[in-house]
Amino acid sequence: MGPENSPEFQEDELFEHHRILAPKGQKPLRVDKFLMNFIENATRNKIQQAAKDGHVLVNDAVVKQNYKVKAEDEVKVMFEHPPHEFLLVPEDIPIDIVYEDDSLLVVNKPAGMVVHPGHGNYSGTLINALLHHIENLPVNSNERPGLVHRIDKDTSGLLLVAKTEAAMTHLSKQFFDKTSEREYVALVWGNVEDNEGTIEGNIARHPKNRLQMHVFPEGDQGKEAVTHYKVIERLGYVTLVSCKLETGRTHQIRVHMKYIGHTLFNDERYGGERILKGTTFTKYKQFVENAFKVLPRQALHAKTLGFVHPVTKKIMRFDSEIPDDISSCIEKWRHYSKHSQ
Repeated sequence: MGPENSPEFQEDELFEHHRILAPKGQKPLRVDKFLMNFIENATRNKIQQAAKDGHVLVNDAVVKQNYKVKAEDEVKVMFEHPPHEFLLVPEDIPIDIVYEDDSLLVVNKPAGMVVHPGHGNYSGTLINALLHHIENLPVNSNERPGLVHRIDKDTSGLLLVAKTEAAMTHLSKQFFDKTSEREYVALVWGNVEDNEGTIEGNIARHPKNRLQMHVFPEGDQGKEAVTHYKVIERLGYVTLVSCKLETGRTHQIRVHMKYIGHTLFNDERYGGERILKGTTFTKYKQFVENAFKVLPRQALHAKTLGFVHPVTKKIMRFDSEIPDDISSCIEKWRHYSKHSQ
C-alpha cells in the first residue's frame, strides 16, 4: 500500500448534499416521502438506501426512512463523496504562513477556519485561500489540493501543504510510514491518572451519531489508531496534556481522550461543553461558564510539526505558540486550582 492510500485520507468523511428546513405548517410525513418532494430526480429507493446507510439526519441525528418529519425539523442528506457543485474557487483570504519554499509551505491555521470544502462549508476554507496564493497545487488521493494531512475546523495550529507532485508523494509517504512528528496540546476534563501513556483503539464513524467518531477496542471495525500522551500540568478538575499522533484518524485525539474518560474541555461534539468534573457549587459553575466563554471551542492546538524535506532531505521542525484563547483558559484554571485548595 503506497502513500496514495495514506491513512490520513482513509476516513469516512461526510459531505452535505442537501439541507432542508421543514416549513412551519409541515404535517408529520415520512422522511423518504418528504425528501422526494424536495430533491430533484430522487427515487424512493435511493432515499431509502441513503437512510439505511445512515446518511439521512434530522436535527443532526441519524433517522430511519419511516421517521416522521415535523414542522421546523432540519433534514440533511450526507454522502461520503462531494456533491456536484463542489467547486474549488480561489479566494483572497489572509493566511499565516510560517514557512514557504518551492516545494511546500507550513501554515498556522486559526481556530474556526475549515481546512477544505465540505459539510456545508463551500467557501472561506484554507484550500480556497491556498488556491489564491499558489497556482496548480497538486492533489492528493481524495482530489484535495495541497493537503498532506488535515486538522479540524475548531482546532488551531500547524498544517503542512505540498506545492509539487513530488513533494506530495514524498511527504504523504512520511505520514503513511509514521515518520512525521505531530504534537498537540490539549486541555482535558479530569485529573489524568498516569503521567504518560499510550491509547490504542480502532476508530470509525459512530454507528448511531454519524457526526461523531467512535473507538472500537476489539478491532472488529474501523482503522488502527495510536495516541501517545504525557501530562504537562495538573490543574485540579482539568489536566493539560501533550498528545503525539502515531496515526492520523478523524478526531483521533478528541475520541481517544474521551475513550479513557478525559473528554476535551469545551468539545461540544463529544460532550465536553458540559461540566464533567468538579463541584456542585454555584460559584464553580459560574467559573466554568466563564472559562467556556474565554475558550468557545475544543481545547486543542497542533503545536509541533516535524518532517524530512522532500528535496534537501533535512529534518524540518516547527513549533507554534499556544493561542490566546487556550492560554487564557489555562491561566483561569491555574488561578482557580491555586485558590480553591
